[in-house]
Amino acid sequence: MSARTDSPPLPEPAGATFEVTAGPESAGERADRFLAAAIGSVSRSRVKALIAGGHARRDGAPLSDPAEAVRAGSRYALSIPPAAPAAPRPQAMPLSILHEDAELIVLDKPAGLVVHPAPGNQEGTLVNALLAHAGEELPGIGGERRPGIVHRLDKDTSGLMVVAKTERAHHALSAAFAARDLEREYLALVWGLPEPPAGEIEGAIGRHPVDRKRMAVVARSGKPALTRYATERAWGTACALLRCRLLTGRTHQIRVHLAHRGHPLVGDPVYLRRAPAAARLLPEPARRALLAFPRQALHAATLGFRHPVSGERLRFSSPLPADLAALLVLLDGNSE
Repeated sequence: MSARTDSPPLPEPAGATFEVTAGPESAGERADRFLAAAIGSVSRSRVKALIAGGHARRDGAPLSDPAEAVRAGSRYALSIPPAAPAAPRPQAMPLSILHEDAELIVLDKPAGLVVHPAPGNQEGTLVNALLAHAGEELPGIGGERRPGIVHRLDKDTSGLMVVAKTERAHHALSAAFAARDLEREYLALVWGLPEPPAGEIEGAIGRHPVDRKRMAVVARSGKPALTRYATERAWGTACALLRCRLLTGRTHQIRVHLAHRGHPLVGDPVYLRRAPAAARLLPEPARRALLAFPRQALHAATLGFRHPVSGERLRFSSPLPADLAALLVLLDGNSE
C-alpha cells in the first residue's frame, strides 16, 4: 500500500508506505523530523525508531541514520509495518466506559486497578482489560497492537482517563498533555484546613533525597510543578475536600504538594507517615474511619480535551466513588 503525503493522513497508518519528495526548503533538516512533519500522523520518536529499524529509503537506497540531513529533490519513503501482537495478554474485566469511538476511549478507573503491566503486576491491569475489550480494533501504537496510555493514575487513585486507540490519537493527545492544553480536576480529601482556602502551590518536584521511593519538593534537580486548589467543603479545621487543578503533571504532584503544605491526603500510604494532629478534632467514628481509610483519598473528577481528529471539545465528569462518598456522609453526621 502506498500513501502520498499531499493527501490527508491515514487514520490507521500501520502497513502503509509513505513517499515524499523533499523540497529546497527542507534541505539540511533531520530526516526523522522531516518525515514526521510530512506524514503528520506518526510521532517523530516513532519515525526515528522506524528509520533505525531499516524501514526507510532515500532514492531507493536504505536510509538508516535518523539524523541524516535531508537532500533537496530526493525521494523519501517510510514503511510502517503491521502492528505486532501485544505482549500483555487480553483479560476480560468490567470497565466503566464513558465514551468510545474509533480513535479513543474515556473510562472511569476504579481504585485498586494498576494501569500498565509492570514487575509485580503483570496481569489484571487496565491494559489487559483494554486488550480484551478493543482487541482487533487496535491498529497499533508504536508498532505494537496495544492501547496508547497517554497518562496514568496511581493504582489507588480513582477517576477519569483517556486512552488512545490509534497512532495519530496517541500522538495528538500526548502533545495536548505536554502542552497542558486540556482540563484535569481532582477531588482530594485532606487533613486540616488550608489557609488561604484557595490558591496555588508551587514547588519543583524530584526524588526524595533520602527515600528514593518517594517524591518531594526539592530545591535542586526537580521539575517545576504548579497545583491550583480551592476548598469545596470543610469540617471545621479537621479536614477539607479540595478541588485541585494540575497546571503541570509531575509524579504524585497533588499528593506531594499538599503534604508539603502540611495537608496530606487522608489515607495516603506514602506521604502520611503518622496520625495527624487534626485527627483529634474529629469525634468517633469519623476519626477512626478516616485514619483507617486504605488508600489516598484522591479522585480524578473532571477531564476535558479537544478530540484529536474531529476537534470537538469533550468534557467528562465522574462522581466520587462509593468509598469516598461514604467518608463524606460520615463526616456530615459526626463532625462537631
